[in-house]
Amino acid sequence: MDANLAVALHALLAEQSVTRAAERLHTSPAAMSRTLARLRRVLQDPLLVRAGQSMVPTPRAQALRDEAAAVVRSLGALLTPGTGVDPATLRSTFTLQAADLVGAALAPGLLELARREAPGVSLRFRAEDLEAGPALRDGRIDLEAGSIDHVDPETQVEELVTLRMAAAVRPGHPLTEKPLTPARLAAAEHVAVSRRGRFAGPLDTALAEHDLHRRVTVVLPSHLAAMALAARSDVVCLIPTALPGAAPSPLTGTATALGLRLLDIPLPLPPVTIGMAWHPRHAADGAHHWLRDAVRRTLLAPQENQTNEPHS
Repeated sequence: MDANLAVALHALLAEQSVTRAAERLHTSPAAMSRTLARLRRVLQDPLLVRAGQSMVPTPRAQALRDEAAAVVRSLGALLTPGTGVDPATLRSTFTLQAADLVGAALAPGLLELARREAPGVSLRFRAEDLEAGPALRDGRIDLEAGSIDHVDPETQVEELVTLRMAAAVRPGHPLTEKPLTPARLAAAEHVAVSRRGRFAGPLDTALAEHDLHRRVTVVLPSHLAAMALAARSDVVCLIPTALPGAAPSPLTGTATALGLRLLDIPLPLPPVTIGMAWHPRHAADGAHHWLRDAVRRTLLAPQENQTNEPHS
């Protein structure tokens, strides 16, 4: 017995009319009459019989009515797209991989959304210690957030916000006393952020176009550690901030909390795109759909109390 027969049986028993059942299922009376004949053969019962100008159910049909309705409801639930999940019913732990600066920007907003909408959801953030493509593929992480640099053809990627790099310095830093020039920027002491311990980056390439070289005195694997150092010393730290005219960057909250001043860099540097990546097996999953939407809302929502925008 196929699912279409169960749906037809439910319609026939609910309407007690071949014509009305046909209208309900958007088919012809002739086709519905043939389906009723097939149901009679399968169930070995007439199901509906003539009583004057109408049809009445047999005792077997009456006994099947509630069961047929329950089967159709179950089929509907089974075949409903997964994105229709109620977040309040979720009991899930999501593992996200993100750089510390992105994680610091995401965690408060995601936690607040989970408290309001999905109190059964827990969040686990992992540092960028796994190769994201294989980790997404085998389920060790549910979502990667940050600058997505791997190009696995199966990975689905959504770009969320494009940022630019700014120079972050403590209040009263010598660079805040005059307009920032490439030469003054190069002469300052710098901290570089690199998980691989690299001293050079895009800023060095841009400075080299002016025959300038900066002095990187320390390399740290964490943006948060680099900003904390910049807040307590004269080193310059680079952090991503909003493009001109755009909403404040979600990644400058920590810089604001540390009291750092953000200065425009007078050099053309490549933009930084923050996005999220996931494995396609999660594309239609309702729980994962909520997670992606929550990340999207957290990173794209206007950031309140963030007035620390770059200065010229």
